[in-house]
Amino acid sequence: MEDSSRTQSNIIMRRSVYTFLQNYHFFTTTAAILAFPYSLSILVSQFSVPHSPLLPAIHGHLEAIFMAAEFPPSSKLFNVLGFKISQTVSSSIFALPFTLSFFLLSKASVIHLLKRHNPTSSPPPSFSSIFPLHKPLLSTFVCNLFLLLAANSTAFSILFFGFHFINGFGFFSSSPNWITFMSAAGAVVYSIILANAIIVCNLALVSSGMEKSGGYMAILKACVLIKGRTLTALALAVPGNLVLAAIEALFHYRVVSRVYRYGGGGGGDFNGFWMGLEGVLIAYLYSILLVFDGVVSSMFFKSCKTGCLVDQEGRCCYQIEIVADKDGNGYVKLKNIEEFP
Repeated sequence: MEDSSRTQSNIIMRRSVYTFLQNYHFFTTTAAILAFPYSLSILVSQFSVPHSPLLPAIHGHLEAIFMAAEFPPSSKLFNVLGFKISQTVSSSIFALPFTLSFFLLSKASVIHLLKRHNPTSSPPPSFSSIFPLHKPLLSTFVCNLFLLLAANSTAFSILFFGFHFINGFGFFSSSPNWITFMSAAGAVVYSIILANAIIVCNLALVSSGMEKSGGYMAILKACVLIKGRTLTALALAVPGNLVLAAIEALFHYRVVSRVYRYGGGGGGDFNGFWMGLEGVLIAYLYSILLVFDGVVSSMFFKSCKTGCLVDQEGRCCYQIEIVADKDGNGYVKLKNIEEFP
């Protein structure tokens, strides 16, 4: 299973690189420029959010929740987790207007190009053809927010019952090492739940653009398509997220730290100009990688859509469909399309 997932992820990555290079001009101009304001807002939030009253307010509420849940106060997991969640939520709120507009339009441009049968020979999409995809993407994005909220709530509930179950045997008071062990186990559980939720959200966005049907039905279809392909999705998502995190660290090192060091002047207007230009180039690189991540997600969706679900005896092949009834309610249907001898 692991070798098969690695092979599939390598094939999808090679196809994504080939498609990106074949449409290099469109992806690095139209799509990247559309994603640029969102990228810049994410990077700028690194030195604007820590000085805003939003971060300590969110962090204080999370600490109050952890204390009310009677989590061990000496656990470093909840100290680090609370700060990182507060930082992520604050940055997301800061960049929310750019996410709902420029990021979704950039995602729509990538999906609209790749939904064609032969994107390498087709002309690039126009803005008039991109804007109709914004509505289903927006509705799916709103549903994704509730899914991520539910995933975090589920993870904290599991950690709550796990810590209290172990604490009922008196392990925390008898051995401080149990706190470290449970913190490490809790970090693994939280990472697994959140990673699966993020993968479903990304696939749901692509599905809503490809099928032009957003909302909860796109999430439902993503959950069906991802079945049996979780390892492949993780192998595709982890490298991209690591590269994006590296670019954020580069922006912090080259721009944010220098702003703090020189008080925003950089030793003069000339140095400040070049420092700002360097920040713009880093944000543009961040945009290109966001576009490439959209290409990878789209190619993964195509792989899931063309793939088939075979039963345990290997005789029946099914096609995934979403059917709507007369009232407009949709449901997932597995259609038998072939019988194997």
